[in-house]
Amino acid sequence: MPDFSIAAPALIVAVLSYLLGSISFSIIFTKRLCHNTDIRTLGSGNAGLTNVLRSVGVKAGILTLIFDFSKGAVSVYAGRAIFQYFSALSGIPPYFAQYGAYLAGLFCMIGHIYPVYFGFRGGKGVLSSAAMLLLLDWRLFSVAIVIFAFVFAFSRIVSLGSVLAAISFPIANFLFLYFQDYRAGANGAVPLSFVWITTLFALVISSLLIWKHRENIRRLKNGTEKKLTIHK
Repeated sequence: MPDFSIAAPALIVAVLSYLLGSISFSIIFTKRLCHNTDIRTLGSGNAGLTNVLRSVGVKAGILTLIFDFSKGAVSVYAGRAIFQYFSALSGIPPYFAQYGAYLAGLFCMIGHIYPVYFGFRGGKGVLSSAAMLLLLDWRLFSVAIVIFAFVFAFSRIVSLGSVLAAISFPIANFLFLYFQDYRAGANGAVPLSFVWITTLFALVISSLLIWKHRENIRRLKNGTEKKLTIHK
């Protein structure tokens, strides 16, 4: 196998994804549609979709949903493409490009949570991580969205659905990649190292998402977490 250094593509993907993730559309659209008000001064103070819906309304919420989801998707697509380009030059197996997708998803989420353009105070990364899952692997996205939808339908609590969906990510990642892609040889027969490395990525992303919901988890334990209401 030709010599190949992961440093250059990894640095490009990490920086690009972080800068894309740092574009906080909840802050941008709330300022445009709510008399230059910063969403972080309203409601829960979180620069995320749920707080936008509660504090500003549906229009700002829909725009936030579309653009925050899109930045996550673009980051993952670009990350995979960049790794694919570098690996093609060096004769690396095709599955290597998927590492770029996971790396991009992680740094886009970090940018969303700690945006450089907005004083490092952003959202909790739910929308960007949902887009990441969809672009990473439809199977992982399907598991997470079904869990979220089921929990939300019965509880009307976004944070509960988000946390449980996050917990499912590394579990589903390992199970699908180990039993279908590695053991059964589907999707190009990946090596065992690929299963463990991507599961580690999934565990880091999931842990970050759960950690950002620590106050929500505390309120869930106390029975004080609010159900979703939409500002009219």
